[in-house]
Amino acid sequence: MNLSNLKPAAGSTKSEKRIGRGEGSGRGGTSTRGHKGAKSRSGYKRKSGFEGGQMPLQRRVPKFGFKNINRVEYKGINLDIIQGLLETNATSTIDAGYFVAAGLVSKNAKIKILGRGEVTMALEVHAHAFSKSAVEAIEKAGGKAVTL
Repeated sequence: MNLSNLKPAAGSTKSEKRIGRGEGSGRGGTSTRGHKGAKSRSGYKRKSGFEGGQMPLQRRVPKFGFKNINRVEYKGINLDIIQGLLETNATSTIDAGYFVAAGLVSKNAKIKILGRGEVTMALEVHAHAFSKSAVEAIEKAGGKAVTL
């Protein structure tokens, strides 16, 4: 066996359909495209959402609501998650860098500390926002909540 006599296994390949080579080929005339209409023309490209002239779904369904351009999106982190992190990597000050290093948030995300769970040691927590219950729990443990 060498490169000059390699060929695909029997039955694994098909010959190409030769379209538009005269009536005698069986694929002349309309060249398997049917009669007339946009799909039979050269250069036809279906627009996404086009429904044959019927009013498309995205135009039939009404718009509603609005997007508040002043909305601030926070990444919420609960106290039980912070407590879990402290068990593996104990520290007295927790800031945005700590959460980025732990893989909880991206470096540009705004962080809000939420009150689920409890903290057992005195911590200084730096974040963009805190829930009331989170501040209470942190201060009850002897810590401090610092808003950035």
